[in-house]
Amino acid sequence: MDIVFNVLHVVAAVFIIGPMAILPMTAMRAVRAGNGAQVATLAKSTYLFSLLSLVVAVLGFGVMGMAPDEYNLSFTTPWILWSVILYVVALGLSLFLVVPTMRKAAEALKGNGGLASKESGRYPAIAAGSGVVSLLLLAVVVLMVWKP
Repeated sequence: MDIVFNVLHVVAAVFIIGPMAILPMTAMRAVRAGNGAQVATLAKSTYLFSLLSLVVAVLGFGVMGMAPDEYNLSFTTPWILWSVILYVVALGLSLFLVVPTMRKAAEALKGNGGLASKESGRYPAIAAGSGVVSLLLLAVVVLMVWKP
């Protein structure tokens, strides 16, 4: 059963966390193009994938719980604790900075007829926020593989 949880955890990470990190970058292209409807759709998708990423965390705790006793894994194992902390920060940034900023950019684009002006500071906020989220998620992957 532990192999099943490992496979589910990795597959979910690829197909859920991947879009969570990449969709905001696609939204930046839509902001530049002045496509408010596409930005709104990408904001919804990013929000959904960010929430779904909790499935990856739950599966990860399942993997940890089924690990053989010889590994002595617990929530306080340093690489697991740091992975959880980095993931929670990434999730918070995605849900409370990136997605709301994408929604505001979409509304602004719809309101001004799609004129792309990088939405008065929204484009850099999306870029910076999604970039930090991606770096945090990359750090989590490194910790999961390296297990220092």
